[in-house]
Amino acid sequence: MEPLALDDQLCFSLYSTAIAVNRTYKPMLDALGITYPQYLVLNTLWEKDGRGISEIAHRLALEPSTITPLMKRLEAAGFVTRQRDAQDERQVQVHLTPRGQALRAESTCLTETLLKRSGMSLPQIVALNAQLRALRAALAEG
Repeated sequence: MEPLALDDQLCFSLYSTAIAVNRTYKPMLDALGITYPQYLVLNTLWEKDGRGISEIAHRLALEPSTITPLMKRLEAAGFVTRQRDAQDERQVQVHLTPRGQALRAESTCLTETLLKRSGMSLPQIVALNAQLRALRAALAEG
């Protein structure tokens, strides 16, 4: 089998699309005062507040050592608070502040902009996302 041209390689399409999405989000995230990785961390807390650092790292498929500096910056900005678990001092629980909770409503512009700029309908985006999640799950099992 002959090697595929770069544009025909799924890995490159995923990579370059992720960059395009990040570039689309960047001005809005800058206006919100957060980075894309911080936005992802906040999303995990919007799903379930009071998660531990390890749980957040697992949810994002990252190492806890990657999450800790993000948490420190989010805490300094007033979006979260960190507390040692009373039962296990080694564990740190992260909670949204009112400012962090309010940011969720302010961040809806990201999805709206993605839909508008993509030219895709919401059902198309939902279907594409489902396919990508299925691909990720299949590759993670392998």
